[in-house]
Amino acid sequence: MNSVATDPLDAISDAVAAAAFRRLVRHLRRRHDAGNIELMGLAGFCRNCLADWVIDAGAPLDRPAARAAIHGMPASEWKTRFQQEATPEQLRRMDESLKKNSEM
Repeated sequence: MNSVATDPLDAISDAVAAAAFRRLVRHLRRRHDAGNIELMGLAGFCRNCLADWVIDAGAPLDRPAARAAIHGMPASEWKTRFQQEATPEQLRRMDESLKKNSEM
């Protein structure tokens, strides 16, 4: 028997999915304490990844404009205001986490 499994995520309307995405982005805009390096170490993605995914999905934006849309300000300003230098441990966790992305 050859059945194709469906992903319940595909049953969510685009409007609802877009609202959830916007809520996630606005949440990340308020949670500057959740740094990109921490997100990368835990989940294998960060704000910059979200910006790239927006472009991949067809948004007519260049990378700086997409990152500004996600960060709520130019990425260079966000980096200056909120990003801290990554520790060796954070970089190690990020590397391990990114390896899991390629296993998907």
